[in-house]
Amino acid sequence: MSDSFRALRLNKTDDGQSHEIVDITEDALMDGDVSVAVSHSTLNYKDGLALTGAVPVVRTWPMIPGIDFVGTVERSDHADYQAGDSVILNGWGVGEGHFGGYAQKARVNGDWLVKRPEAISPARAMAIGTAGYTAMLCVMAIEPDTPTDAGEVLVTGAAGGVGSVAVALLAKLGYQVVASTGRSEEADYLTGLGASRIIDRAELSEQGRPLDKEKWAAVVDAVGSHTLANAISQTRYGGTVAACGLAQGPDLPASVMPFILRGVTLRGVDSVMAPKPLREQAWARLATDLDFAKLDAMTSTASMSDLPELGQKILAGQTRGRIVIDVNA
Repeated sequence: MSDSFRALRLNKTDDGQSHEIVDITEDALMDGDVSVAVSHSTLNYKDGLALTGAVPVVRTWPMIPGIDFVGTVERSDHADYQAGDSVILNGWGVGEGHFGGYAQKARVNGDWLVKRPEAISPARAMAIGTAGYTAMLCVMAIEPDTPTDAGEVLVTGAAGGVGSVAVALLAKLGYQVVASTGRSEEADYLTGLGASRIIDRAELSEQGRPLDKEKWAAVVDAVGSHTLANAISQTRYGGTVAACGLAQGPDLPASVMPFILRGVTLRGVDSVMAPKPLREQAWARLATDLDFAKLDAMTSTASMSDLPELGQKILAGQTRGRIVIDVNA
């Protein structure tokens, strides 16, 4: 058996960047105390940014992108892991400054890993991926102040990765979910995930009032910019807004009025550097609170060779749900 394995590598060029599928050996991997045989990765919005170079998220060149992976430990010098353990990695700058998941092997810092819950298969772990794990963190952020009978919960970017999982999670937990999307053709898909009704994202995506009519008991927002500002201005008294994305933009053209007149809480959700106990809690919740039939319905599978095209599509809003990357296909 050859010691080499396949990886997708990004290279810096004079006019931007290039990509290629290459055969490399473990000697080419970066330092770490755990070596993993990767079975699956996934595609997130940040992966699209890295694959296309649309935003300079890659900090080290050349780079193996992929901010997630699941696989089996082959060697470990870390106290928490031994050969044979099934592990998940999300974030920690992997795929940006440290070689990531678009390869058949990885070597990383064991502190970045969590053990895969037995109830979640490797493929489903990457169907969840950073997007689904972020959605769980958002749900956990709004839960303390949002009983299930509080009223409608808005999910923006609902047909995307974070949004799709958020809709499914909230619906299973008993919330009344309103899904915002710019793709009317996805209405049946979102209803199937558990959305009680669908609204056009155009209702939220333009400049609105600093304090609008109260509508939402809580909000999960993956979009940012005017969409987030309008969602905040429409949140009910004492409601919580969980913000985790910037698909529309990083700006927040809002006022303080919802915060000081309605007691609205804006909670930022970071999945990249979240501490290990919070990660483990989120993955444990995903094992029990996510309807796997709905997860399967939102998931498709692709190979590493498909990634450059998929990176373009996810940035253009042309993907739906979650895409698992089988690195051995």
